[in-house]
Amino acid sequence: MHGWLPLTVQIVAGLVLVFAVGWRTRRWRLLWLPLAAIVGIAAAWFTQWSIADDGLAGDPAPQQLWVWIAATGLAVVVAVVGWRGTRWWRRGMSVLAIPLCGLATALMLNLWVGYFPTVQTAWNQVTAGPLPDQTDRATVTAMVQQHAIPAKGTVVKVTIPSDASHFAHRDELVYLPPAYYATNPPPKLPTVMMIGGEFNTPADWLRAGNAIKTIDDFAAAHHGNAPVFVFVDSGGAFNNDTECVNGPRGNAADHLTKDVVPFLLSNFGVSADRTNWGLVGWSMGGTCAVDLTTMHPDMFSTFEDIAGDLTPNSGTRTQTISRLFGGDAAAYANFDPATVITRHGPYQGVSGWFAISGSPSAQRATPTTIETGASGLGGRDANPNPNDQTAAANTLCGLGTANGINCSVVAQPGKHDWPFAARAFADALPWLAGQIGTPGIPAVALPGPPVPPPGPVTIAAAGRPPGVR
Repeated sequence: MHGWLPLTVQIVAGLVLVFAVGWRTRRWRLLWLPLAAIVGIAAAWFTQWSIADDGLAGDPAPQQLWVWIAATGLAVVVAVVGWRGTRWWRRGMSVLAIPLCGLATALMLNLWVGYFPTVQTAWNQVTAGPLPDQTDRATVTAMVQQHAIPAKGTVVKVTIPSDASHFAHRDELVYLPPAYYATNPPPKLPTVMMIGGEFNTPADWLRAGNAIKTIDDFAAAHHGNAPVFVFVDSGGAFNNDTECVNGPRGNAADHLTKDVVPFLLSNFGVSADRTNWGLVGWSMGGTCAVDLTTMHPDMFSTFEDIAGDLTPNSGTRTQTISRLFGGDAAAYANFDPATVITRHGPYQGVSGWFAISGSPSAQRATPTTIETGASGLGGRDANPNPNDQTAAANTLCGLGTANGINCSVVAQPGKHDWPFAARAFADALPWLAGQIGTPGIPAVALPGPPVPPPGPVTIAAAGRPPGVR
């Protein structure tokens, strides 16, 4: 993501595009080249407008992204209008410039959203290569019967029925630690539900988030003990932003609570005790983690919110109510964490870790006014303003503290990308595992004092907070 590859591709693409354009004729310079430039600029502008119109506005993207979108549009026009009467080598350069500029655009987009940390991660995703520790259910069953305790955990793909939610979803993934194979039947281990960002697949935490290596290393350091992890599908499709709510985009909340949890209980024999269930979410998933825990304290007791928003959203408040809830403001309120916490009143035995990217010095700023206006254009999981993250985290943690939720806001340097999410998960894992009662894992206190309860909170819903969530 940040190595030599993006710069090299940009240099090569730029040189090829220059050779493709050439000096050519006076008519070329005065008519066709300006036309190509106008088309490229229009393509960049239209992309910006589309992002904003779809409710994906946030912090500005890298300027190179818009430059390379414009360059790609220019390259297409140059290849089309400059084909006739052109030497063969310039035609070749014209054709080659298009995919090279497109690749430079994709790399800038990836730098923005942090989806693929490395080329290997991208290749594994594109080719759908095997996941770390992946096996099948038959092998798991045989290992349990034989008490074959592996050195590392195992990952199995599962097809969870959606009889309760009727939510169309993709196959999901379950991680079983070495301790799972110690007895037959397996011990009733605690479980953590892992939720990704808006544009996601269930495997994102395993590939881009490096979760399996993190959990394997943790288990190896604790004699094979770790929770069971289920990597869920909160969207049903890569670009379906459900925000983990029930609405026109699908009953995602019901799927996670009424399909996934019972499936884990009946198929893997995990603990049914609420104190043994936790949630971890990144970006949009962080909002989901807070929401599901506060809505269902009888089901979940612990959460980690990694750079989540103040509330489920898909644009302005009006757009969110329309897009996610079909215009039903009451349904929106039912999934707004601040409203849920206030309505519920005092909680018992609920804990939360709010992870934010930015300097720790900003950690304690607890604002009383949350401006949700967008300040630029960005994908919803791309580099949000750290102050908005801090505002959401401190507001929710402060409100939670006032209602019996033990929580803390933890800041560390980083951008709003998968590498940051991976580090935040690794940092919180010892606390999380101990908090939900993992055998052999001692309880660990939350870092730092809890955020003090906030004063009256005013939410100015002029737009959406930054970030590709």
